[in-house]
Amino acid sequence: MIPNSIIEDIRYRCDIEDVISSYVSLKRAGSNVKGLCPFHSEKTPSFVVYKDTQSFYCFGCGAGGDVISFIMRQENLDYVSAVEFLAKRAGIALPEFDSHTGYNDGPGRARILQMNVEAAKYFRSMLFDENTGAPARQYLKGKRALESSVVKHFGLGYAPLGWNNLRDHLRSLGFTYDEMVAANLCSKGEKSCYDFFRGRVMFPIIDVSGNIVAFGGRVLDDSKPKYLNSAETAAFRKNKNLFALNFARNSSEDTMIICEGYMDVIALHAAGFTNAVATLGTAITSEHARIIKRYVSKAVLAYDGDEAGRKAADRAIRLLGEAGVDSRILVMRDAKDPDEFIKKFGREAFRKLIDESRSRFDYIIETVLKKYNLENADDKIKAAGELCAEIASVYSKVERDIYIQKTATALAIDPKSVKHDVDRLIGRNASYEKKRQTEELIRVTSGISDRVNPDYAKSPKAGRLEEEILGILMLHPEYVSIKIDDGVLCEDDFFTGLGRRLFAFIKAKMELDGFSIGMLSEEFSNDEVSRAVSMQTARRDLSNDTDAYKTYSLSLRNETSKKSDMSLEDVILKKRQTK
Repeated sequence: MIPNSIIEDIRYRCDIEDVISSYVSLKRAGSNVKGLCPFHSEKTPSFVVYKDTQSFYCFGCGAGGDVISFIMRQENLDYVSAVEFLAKRAGIALPEFDSHTGYNDGPGRARILQMNVEAAKYFRSMLFDENTGAPARQYLKGKRALESSVVKHFGLGYAPLGWNNLRDHLRSLGFTYDEMVAANLCSKGEKSCYDFFRGRVMFPIIDVSGNIVAFGGRVLDDSKPKYLNSAETAAFRKNKNLFALNFARNSSEDTMIICEGYMDVIALHAAGFTNAVATLGTAITSEHARIIKRYVSKAVLAYDGDEAGRKAADRAIRLLGEAGVDSRILVMRDAKDPDEFIKKFGREAFRKLIDESRSRFDYIIETVLKKYNLENADDKIKAAGELCAEIASVYSKVERDIYIQKTATALAIDPKSVKHDVDRLIGRNASYEKKRQTEELIRVTSGISDRVNPDYAKSPKAGRLEEEILGILMLHPEYVSIKIDDGVLCEDDFFTGLGRRLFAFIKAKMELDGFSIGMLSEEFSNDEVSRAVSMQTARRDLSNDTDAYKTYSLSLRNETSKKSDMSLEDVILKKRQTK
């Protein structure tokens, strides 16, 4: 759909180091740069950006690719949308094309975003309609005490009662029923579709680029379900978005306040705490934690004070800690949530709560002490065991020493005893992790549970040879024309399905305008691109590529010819006989 010359121009203008450095703090490491991977939580940098090949690879989680595949992962975009994103960044005008009809699996991101804009306009018009929106306006102003300026700031709206109000409106604008269902604005019925949101105050979910990606809706009374949230679509992933992050990211505060609900966030923003966000109908995830880390290094959890809120806070503080965010827990009394607290006690009282928020370990000690009767020896031992397990999971030795002292004081026991148990748990955990890594290495090298290239397990030797050859080809694509014995390598010489597809793609591109690894994103999934980049990365520092290519190619031909008539059952039987 987009000419290859334009895509190559986009790659040229969007230098991978410049683009990635806007998301990741990178430091020079020889001729390359490295940093903490944005796709998984880590404390030691394993994410490397290669300037010469304009590619990246993480030695921790295996993610890899070029600047386009990075944006696909980071911004949760499909291939065309990622190209559009980078084109806009580089100031390159793209040719006209129909964004939605090019997809066989429903409307693409651009079409859904168009529908969402029209839906938001409709909901807003219904809220301010003199008759239709009266119940919703009364709810927002009377029960929630929200000023009109706050309502407009967040773009709130109203989905009126009825089964086809939004549906008929979108239909009049040229959207099809299938598109409405794909955007999760309508649900599919037996004969047609009907409005998904009915009789609810509507909260647009806006991403950091200003796009309306989804909606949340709340009933005006206490009927169930109280909140209804958009399902995931081509434009929306719950673990990639936070409510009000589009505002909070511009706050001057160095801390982010994380809440459970939309109304808590809106109440906080209305009170001047513009650094508040909320997850979208789901518990916080490691993805959310890494997004938060992108903007701040500290967070305060303002969750509800009930048992569910305490459990959610414990999970959140653990995930935020893994992402490198220093988190504290805000403890509210005489109010169930931030919205109610501010209404009762005001802004300054909430500011004081933030200042008095507790560290994760202080919160855990308090929780454990409440759970056990410390006058009972068995309970005291259980309490010590829980706290020692928590301390053993802490990376910093200084932090561990502080927590050991706090635990010893709280339980009235010798700090040396606490330290002994903590050290024992650390050793046990290290032994378990080493065993797990060894087992994982065996699985990877043998091809067991290989979802990216399932054929690998049928012949690990052929799979390894293919990866060596493909790694060389991605560094020297011109080698596809090198003669091996009685002719050049062909697609049929490869044993695995992924290997055949990669080789055929490289060869086809070389017969046209040439190959670069960034082109893989056109036809291969993110996981497949990452696998390909891992092959290239493994070969980049080795020499004698021409000789190695010929040797590996001959070996692969021999191995493939032996395996070509062997079924998977034969392979399994042979392995059993070998054992």
